[in-house]
Amino acid sequence: MTAPTAFPHGSGPRVLVRGAGVSGLTAAVTLAERGARVVVHECGPRVGWGASWKAGGMLAPWCEAESATPEVTAQSLASLDWWDAHVPGVDRNGTLVLAPARDVREVMRFGRRTSHYETIGEAEITQLEPDLADRFSRALFFAGEGHVNPRDALVALAGRVAGLGGEIHFNMPVGEQPTGFDWVVDCTGIAARDQLPDMRGVRGEMLLLRCSDVTLYRPVRMLHPRIPIYIVPRADHVYMVGATMIESENAGPMTLRSMVEMLGAVYALHPAFGEAEILETGTGLRPSYPDNMPAVHHKGRHIHINGMYRHGFLLSPVRAREAADIVFGAA
Repeated sequence: MTAPTAFPHGSGPRVLVRGAGVSGLTAAVTLAERGARVVVHECGPRVGWGASWKAGGMLAPWCEAESATPEVTAQSLASLDWWDAHVPGVDRNGTLVLAPARDVREVMRFGRRTSHYETIGEAEITQLEPDLADRFSRALFFAGEGHVNPRDALVALAGRVAGLGGEIHFNMPVGEQPTGFDWVVDCTGIAARDQLPDMRGVRGEMLLLRCSDVTLYRPVRMLHPRIPIYIVPRADHVYMVGATMIESENAGPMTLRSMVEMLGAVYALHPAFGEAEILETGTGLRPSYPDNMPAVHHKGRHIHINGMYRHGFLLSPVRAREAADIVFGAA
């Protein structure tokens, strides 16, 4: 394979990147690092205006194997190192997967579909998460995984774009046709569906809670046959709670049923969450292709990076590299 072309700083092709979510900013940084002159256009007033702002930020290639194809795991293994090298605050404390006693078979089922974990008991759970002591008898520990706060990471990537000489413009009209660019890289997610007819939206739901009575050091996946959830720690005892993707294109507010089920699952993890403050609720549509695999499509001087599904932070680095290889003519 021919080595990727690199230009001196700011001397390469002029590239317009549409969208300042995780795929757009990752692409912008990757292109700028290779010497492209990058301009980012975002239709919203800030970075992550779409689905990326509501992401969990889990860098969990082994856990994702439970419901994703082997290609997702294989292509995302380098993502922790990429994020570690580009943004501050990447935690590499692993992932804990557990279930209430009545659903412990779900832990065993999860283990059969994944790898690179250790099966642990009460003593090891207590060592990893003291606040979960005496609450769970069995768990899976994926020591090689990590997580990042998506909002902090997106802001850091925007700063990296600027530091490499790039520009980011907000509140840009949708459908504008700017001239003077050698390439256009479209990372606008579900907004690009009119150009990508096989795209569908998959609903995601999230909560932000603050609970000073609970301390968790790593993402915890709480398995349940009906509504598995994940709880991701952030700074100042804030926790992001997300649910499994829902096959629906309803982008409306969260329903009472969803709220009750998610909060009930968090309460089952630890009763102290009963006193948590609800800081934020959110829903959004994740862009997805029929096979749920993010992809790069290329026609002429126009590239689409899309279909990120639930793998935006895991697979955006490798998809950005694919797009950069097209721009710079790598074989």
